[in-house]
Amino acid sequence: MLSTFHGLEAARRAMMAQQAALYTTGHNIANANTEGYTRQRVQLEATTPFPTPGLNRPNIPGQMGTGVEAASVERVREYFLDIQYRGENSKLGYWEARADAVAKMEDIMNEPSDSGLAKTMDQFWQALQDLSTHPENEGARSVVRQRGLAVVETFHYLSNSLTQIRTDIGTQIGVTVTKINSILDQISKLNAQIAEIEPNGYLPNDLYDERDRLVDELSKFIDIQVEKHPVGGNALPAAEGTYDVYILNGNEKVYLVQGRTASSISFPDGSDVDGDGVKEMPPSEGIGTLYVGGESISFSNLPSGKLRGLIEGYGYYENGANGNVKGLYPEMLANLDKLAYTFGTLFNAVHEQGYGLNGNKGLAFFSGLDQVNGAAKTIALASDIDDLDNIAAATRDKESGNGNNAINLANVRSLLLSNTTVSLQDGISVDLASLGLPLTSGTIETNYQGWIGQLGVAGEQANRMKSNSETLRQSVEERRQSVSAVSLDEEMMNMIKFQHAYNAAARQITAIDEMLDKIINGMGVVGR
Repeated sequence: MLSTFHGLEAARRAMMAQQAALYTTGHNIANANTEGYTRQRVQLEATTPFPTPGLNRPNIPGQMGTGVEAASVERVREYFLDIQYRGENSKLGYWEARADAVAKMEDIMNEPSDSGLAKTMDQFWQALQDLSTHPENEGARSVVRQRGLAVVETFHYLSNSLTQIRTDIGTQIGVTVTKINSILDQISKLNAQIAEIEPNGYLPNDLYDERDRLVDELSKFIDIQVEKHPVGGNALPAAEGTYDVYILNGNEKVYLVQGRTASSISFPDGSDVDGDGVKEMPPSEGIGTLYVGGESISFSNLPSGKLRGLIEGYGYYENGANGNVKGLYPEMLANLDKLAYTFGTLFNAVHEQGYGLNGNKGLAFFSGLDQVNGAAKTIALASDIDDLDNIAAATRDKESGNGNNAINLANVRSLLLSNTTVSLQDGISVDLASLGLPLTSGTIETNYQGWIGQLGVAGEQANRMKSNSETLRQSVEERRQSVSAVSLDEEMMNMIKFQHAYNAAARQITAIDEMLDKIINGMGVVGR
């Protein structure tokens, strides 16, 4: 037969279970604004009914329920949405870094404007046109010299500014790598704590939340994959185990975190700025490979993420450590050097064939053009041009009113660089093949315009893709929040629901107590 106190035990269990549910609801409400928090739910399960099947079971109509128990406290989270979010977050990190790098370059190049290189060179060509009209005028010659100096200073400014921004990006890469390594270390420590708790039959939900928050943050820096591994023992079926975090090097998995062990990202030829033994600062030339622990990873195997976007701005080797340095800033700096060298060398080639007012011939207008690399930083006005009479505006000696070579110099802007030889006024010609110019197609103007056009297209694409990635990530985040976020309205309804259930269980105990009181104190007193 059933125990006299059977109903009391069922009601007690109900009160304990509803109380646990109320406490969990309070925990949700308290963390409604906590970043990364996932709402929790108590999983209520009916306890084992009485009696269990057997030969000695009591003869009662059937099994009687024995109440309820709180089996576990679990997070309400959908892992598939986490995977989607991290993928979109990685893309957003890449396009944000690229858009920022392009925006800074656009600010420096400042085209089209009244202070950019194109306008400065236009003013220089115009000054030469004016000189051709008044070749003997000292004021016109002074303007040519000053406009030439302005072109030189603009080249210097652009080269130095781009170099400084590139250096800043290198510093940002170092900070990013340090941040990544710190996150990897924190994830491995959380894995260790989780691995100690789960075998005891508990679900460390708050540790899960912190670990997932760190993985979400990590996904913005680098495109990662996550594997779950059970820890064994008496772990519950809902236990998530430890996280192994890895990136793909081709088809090979390279682990950033494996259980309780974290690897560090470093650059083999970089520098260690904080003395921790990890070379987090990239080499000044460019990046060919990264190290994860002791394993080398090619830059090309970083599909997305902020780190890749920064490296593309800073500079990288296309084929490991061989070949030319590619990247947004190295390529623009190289283009500026090519433009400065081609402009200065071609201008000198024409200028050296003309005559100054004093009859001097063969003088260069620009100096500092010994090599293409660094030409934008080293180009300068030749010291001979300090004497304005040495500006070779004439094609013939002792003709002070001859400004034909000034016209030739002004026409340098539109000379086709693909020609082997170009012929100018009064029999002056230039053998382009012998000059070894780095630019061999188009004109000086069209080459610069093409680079600025490419920069504009790159900026437009980066901003468009950044906006698209942000929209996609936000869409996934909204779906994720609809599953995992705390709704205060829902929690208030749950609180009322669990409160009423608790009160009903307490009322049941009162009712059973009254029944027992009647049995104990009211029975067997007939006739007294």
